[in-house]
Amino acid sequence: MEAPERVIPPGSHLADPAPLGLAAFAMTTFFLSVVNAGLLPATVTAGVFGLAIFYGGIAQFAAGLWEFAKGNTFGAVAFCSYGAFWLSFWFLAGRTDLAAAGPSAGKAVAYYLLGWTIFTGYMMLASFRVSGAVAAVFVTLFVTFALLTIGAFTGAAFWGTAGGIVGIITAIVAWYASFAAVFNFTAKRPAVPVWPRA
Repeated sequence: MEAPERVIPPGSHLADPAPLGLAAFAMTTFFLSVVNAGLLPATVTAGVFGLAIFYGGIAQFAAGLWEFAKGNTFGAVAFCSYGAFWLSFWFLAGRTDLAAAGPSAGKAVAYYLLGWTIFTGYMMLASFRVSGAVAAVFVTLFVTFALLTIGAFTGAAFWGTAGGIVGIITAIVAWYASFAAVFNFTAKRPAVPVWPRA
């Protein structure tokens, strides 16, 4: 009697790219959120562009491609999308002159943020099927984008500041999820809880 053929999961030879994607997302989100929260002046916003390109953008996008190789649709869509978000943020904020748009420039940014709020909303719903730690990242990120969107549409600084504060919380939660994955791998056991889906 022949032994059943062993099925090898796709990308099983690859390390888990999620901790890299989460760390890249956390670092870039933290820096920009500190500015949005008013802890640093808006004049230093350009300081986030390097992170936006190389860490939040390229490194996170690469993590998404590795998730595709591992067969993880959720991780692939999340990391590639938010990697592209940071690259588009760099291009929009650092390379695009919207002066000719006049008053419509602010509205364009508002709709840009609204689009990311909608995307984050449905990814948040899907994240509830992943783990508690990942879901916490998406819940706080959704609130962050929603607050920033309201601020962009209304022009009221309060909403942007609130979005910055929640963005800092989002970064901390993402760092926790990244740390848990790295530590649990090195410990060879689930030492740091991530509240996986039952």
